[in-house]
Order: sequence, then structure tokens, then C-alpha cells
Amino acid sequence: MLTLHAAAATDIGRVRQENQDRFLLDAAGQLFGVADGIGGLPGGAEAAQLAVEAVARWMAADGSADPDLAAALREANDSVALLGRRISPAVGIGTTLTVGSLAGSALRLAHVGDSRCYGWRAGTLELLTEDHSVENDARRRRARGEKVYFQASHRGALTRCIGQPPPLEVDVSVRPLLVGDRYVFCTDGISRLVPDLELRDLLAATEEPQGVVDRLVEVALRRGGPDNATAVAVYVEAG
Repeated sequence: MLTLHAAAATDIGRVRQENQDRFLLDAAGQLFGVADGIGGLPGGAEAAQLAVEAVARWMAADGSADPDLAAALREANDSVALLGRRISPAVGIGTTLTVGSLAGSALRLAHVGDSRCYGWRAGTLELLTEDHSVENDARRRRARGEKVYFQASHRGALTRCIGQPPPLEVDVSVRPLLVGDRYVFCTDGISRLVPDLELRDLLAATEEPQGVVDRLVEVALRRGGPDNATAVAVYVEAG
């Protein structure tokens, strides 16, 4: 039997006027994740809040051992898009959303946007999500032989988000859980400031998830805190 220990931390940062990040930490429901309202659009905080609430409601109603997280994110997408038509009819609203269900000895992961989930296992760190950015989209298309060009200033722009017109493409994956696994969900206010090697060493050295998330936010703030910074850490231990 596996036992999960989790913690979360969030901070507005040193530049933003509002914290538009939200997190999911439902230990009883074994549901975790982060959402980051899209900057430059109105209603970012509302979009992120509605997205995490919609997924939590969908998962609670589903209640199965093998939930369809992609369907949960599509439900969240429809809810955010509907709200966007009401409060921002000209441009809509949007958010990233990266969610993991750690139930039945497996991590089921669903992801849209550029928030991230990392997995640490036996000293090795792996990025379990791929940023849905202009740069990454161009890289995939070039690998197929297409000629793709983009402005360097747009390389980090999102190509997918919660709140966009359907159909929404959701990245999903399943990973067996092992005792000793450690997972971090974070927004780009952390991932852009904390290199993977530094995160790997921090996870290796920190015995409690609260220590990890507090340290990640502290590092982001110390390095200027240009964005909201949010992290959720989940440790998998023997029951």
C-alpha cells in the first residue's frame, strides 16, 4: 500500500498586481495540480479558479479508479470558455492546467499549456509534460519535414490553453507509482527560474514536501519574482 504526502505554496511575486495562479491539493481524492491564468488577457484569476474547481467537481462525480482526466479537462475548458464569453466577449479568457490523479498505484496525468509536472525517482528527474508553446510546436512540425518560422519574441507563446474554442487536445499519460517517487507540479513562475538540475538536487535533499515547495517559491522570489510562483509537491511512501 502506498501513502501520499503533499504540500503546496504560492506567492504573487515581486512584480504582478494579482496572483492568477491556483493549485489543487486534494489528499483525500488523490488529486493534485496547478493552473496559471494567462497574462495579457482579462480574467486570468477567474479562469484558473474555475478550471481547478471544474476538474475537482468532475473527478468527485466520476469516482472511478481509472478516471478520464482528458474529459475532466475538456469539461473545464467548456466552463472557462463560457465564462469568457460573458466577461470578455472580445478576446475570451484562458489558463494553463496540469493535473495528476495518484490513485490505484499509478499517476494519471493530463496537461494543457506550459505549467509543468516533474517526476523524481531514485535520483533522476524527468519532465513529464511538454510545454504547448510556439517553439515546441515548430520543433515537432520541423521533425515532420515542414518548414516553420516564428519570431523569437513569440517562442514562449501558448498554442493551447483551457478556455479556447473546442475541440481541445489534451496530453495524457500514465506512470506506475513506486515507493520513493516525488512529484512537483509548478507554474512557469518557478520553472523559468529554477533549472532542472537544481530541482533534482532539491528533491533529493528535502525530506518533506512542504520544504520543497517553500524553497521553490523562496528561490523564485530571490531571483526577482517576475511572475506568480506556485508549486505542489507529492511524495509517495510506503503505507
